[in-house]
Amino acid sequence: MSSTTIDAPDLSAVKQRQQVMWASGDFHAVATLIQPVAETLVEAVDVQAGWSVLDVATGSGNAAIAAARCGADVIGIDYVPALLERGRRRAEAEGVQVELVEGDAEAIPFVDRSFDAVLSVFGSMFAPDQKKAAGELARVVRPGGRIGLATWRPDGFIGEMLKVVTAHVPPPAGVASPLLWGSESHLRELFGDTISELRTTERTFRFRFRSAEELVAYFRTYYGPTLKAFEAAGADGRDGLFTDLVALVERYAGTSSGPVAIPSTWLETVAIRST
Repeated sequence: MSSTTIDAPDLSAVKQRQQVMWASGDFHAVATLIQPVAETLVEAVDVQAGWSVLDVATGSGNAAIAAARCGADVIGIDYVPALLERGRRRAEAEGVQVELVEGDAEAIPFVDRSFDAVLSVFGSMFAPDQKKAAGELARVVRPGGRIGLATWRPDGFIGEMLKVVTAHVPPPAGVASPLLWGSESHLRELFGDTISELRTTERTFRFRFRSAEELVAYFRTYYGPTLKAFEAAGADGRDGLFTDLVALVERYAGTSSGPVAIPSTWLETVAIRST
């Protein structure tokens, strides 16, 4: 009898590759489309004027800017400097005060109990060490404070798009899927007794493009995970990946011609930090 030992993944190396991935393309181009998600989450958390709020994996500042509009004192962190710079320009243009600094979702650079609320919109869910990322969100919130998350559902459009991508370009072995964050039961397991309450609501955002092909081309150009998947697929695999993604878009749109409106389900989560 023989057995095979699977080495634990090098999460540090995975994170470095992810940082390069998110710095590729221009995630801000995608972020502008999904800004309404951040507005919805900030409303669900009921951010109050004068609160101290942290937006983790802020990208170009979607949730940070939404919270700042509510009169909160907001800091956003991300590990992609170019996105932070874009966020600073956005905040200045919109006339809101937001501090954007470099920081890692798995090692948030603030002391315990620093914030009244912590937000993450499609951000912390992509951290390789999920337990550590969840622990960091809880650590920096004051007792009784709120944690607000927007995460893609595994059975929604983005969830299925990522599954199509990984069918062509397998992810690193042993790394948990970010789509697990779209499950209430998994979130309860991740946060454990660090929270006293957790409520979730399934919501839908619609991507709108002139055609299925335009949507896929947009994500191929601007969305890091898709861009890198096409690069990794190579000359022999790119056409097949493109075809499969177009078919997925057409299935969700219910049409194979003309404009498409793609319903993309996400999980809105509001949790209360244990006292």
